[in-house]
Amino acid sequence: MPEGDSVLQLSNRLQWMAGRTVRHTDIRVPRFATETFDGEQIHRVWPYGKHLFMHIGERVIHTHLKMEGVWAIHRAGQRWRRPAYTARIVLRFSPQYAGGEQIEIVGHDLGFVRVFPVTEYPQVVAHLGPDILAENWADGGREEAIARIMQRPERALGAALLDQKNVAGIGNEYRAEVMFLVGMHPEVTVEQVGKGGVEKTIDLARRVMWDNRLEPHRVFTGDRRPGQGTWVFGRAGKACRRCGAAIEQSTLGGRWAGGDPNLDAAELERIIWWCPHCQNPHR
Repeated sequence: MPEGDSVLQLSNRLQWMAGRTVRHTDIRVPRFATETFDGEQIHRVWPYGKHLFMHIGERVIHTHLKMEGVWAIHRAGQRWRRPAYTARIVLRFSPQYAGGEQIEIVGHDLGFVRVFPVTEYPQVVAHLGPDILAENWADGGREEAIARIMQRPERALGAALLDQKNVAGIGNEYRAEVMFLVGMHPEVTVEQVGKGGVEKTIDLARRVMWDNRLEPHRVFTGDRRPGQGTWVFGRAGKACRRCGAAIEQSTLGGRWAGGDPNLDAAELERIIWWCPHCQNPHR
């Protein structure tokens, strides 16, 4: 499931693009189908939360994987591993050295594609909270994320963690595991836990995501064996690894999250998991 760590790892895998020149552009999104980057140089590739940015020439390609998106790397002319109809962007690059092969990257099933002038980047990310995996997280990012969450004391803390306007990068798996590790039910409100509870949760989310940021498979329990890495995520009906109680499942979020249908109209209803013994719904 693509979360902030997934996009960071993707960005790391694409760092070879910096300095390369684009030789062929194919954007299969109607609004940007006429855009071309042919002959332009890639200056930088970087993540922000769940978003990926590529600075090419004087413009930026902005993509979001959503649930199904992937970027694949091929030698030019090589058969794609996914169906061609799922491709949204194709970029082909000059060889790294004389006589070398051209390389192309293909963005399949991307949930979001946008092209904009690089000067607009500050406005593009202005609606997002601080990136929880930012190198400079301690230089104001932590305090900003906590302050944003505290602005709505009536809201469920679990819903606030997934709101990218509060903090960018946390997804449903991290939400589920972090809420277990802090011993709180996902539906507990910000007011109930207070600032101290919010600080504890955000600090743990940062630590767990930072520790997993370079790992091929996320581990929350300390056990790297297949199927043993999570406490509650995806484990409805199974025994809690800590106390033995059956893990429960429900939903959180959606149109009526926080009791304000207009404010949260865009918030998706997401599955939550919790241990009824280890996660007290009233603390």
